[in-house]
Amino acid sequence: MVKHLAMRRTLWAFDADDLPAVQAAASDRVAATERARLTADVVKAGITSDGEAWLDKATSAVVAHLDRHGPTSAKELREALPELAGTYDPAPGKPYGGATSISPRVLTVLAVQGLVVRGPNEGGWTSSRPKWSATAQWLGPDTGPLDPDTARASVLRNWLRTFGPATLEDVKWWFGNTLTWARAGLRDVGAVEVDMAGTPGWVLPDDLGPEPACDRWCALLPGLDVTTMGWQHRDWYLGPHRAHVFDRNGNGGPTAWCDGRIVGGWTQDADGRVVLQLVEELDTAASKALARKATELTDWLDGTRIAARFPSPLSKR
Repeated sequence: MVKHLAMRRTLWAFDADDLPAVQAAASDRVAATERARLTADVVKAGITSDGEAWLDKATSAVVAHLDRHGPTSAKELREALPELAGTYDPAPGKPYGGATSISPRVLTVLAVQGLVVRGPNEGGWTSSRPKWSATAQWLGPDTGPLDPDTARASVLRNWLRTFGPATLEDVKWWFGNTLTWARAGLRDVGAVEVDMAGTPGWVLPDDLGPEPACDRWCALLPGLDVTTMGWQHRDWYLGPHRAHVFDRNGNGGPTAWCDGRIVGGWTQDADGRVVLQLVEELDTAASKALARKATELTDWLDGTRIAARFPSPLSKR
């Protein structure tokens, strides 16, 4: 597995074998934007008069250090490399602004370019304190870049296999790209247009058969789970509960599901017990099934409390 900045400038965890396709289909586009912003900001902050040259020098210094010393924390890199010195103000005049180290943004650019990768974690499993590693050291030799069209077809085929049928707007939103890009990708994978109760949708050509019936089911999913976030148009499984489980920036919090629909959320009490937060009435069987899921999750967490990175209005109550 690898953690990597990709679609919609979001940090993802996925199979390391998929990294070349994700890099060419999504991360390269994000990298270009992040690099342009950083080179402009270091000039604006007075760190240098040539942002491109400054970033190239910092990049070379980080990669050379990691090649020599192996996985290294961001703090250790900042202390060891004068090329990472300097501060900027991310929000001039705002209460949350002020002098901020520029080095994390350098590492962000290096990571989204695929030059470095998040390696071993220094903290517990609920924290994010990665040591940085040269990509080749952590994942093995680079297989070389993929053609962008080939990469787009690969990631879009995988996505449709999981989330189809989906609308054109869903595809555009998920990958953080343009409608033109999405249309070309659907054409390249031979996607077939289908009717979704009056709305045009797209599926893979070998995925046109009816879905088999399934038994009733319930689930408790974490914040930002890909099922919750999988589509831009969510009314068919979210119903009227958007204001309960999504924050103002569109981040989904912990959710409770029953038979393919979101019916509420969950949180933990002071003792770490999982507490259901239902926003609609359920029948007795569904209520008992979700209660069992809450007990199972409580036992699995074993006293560990999870702080939602993007808490929903429901989880704040």
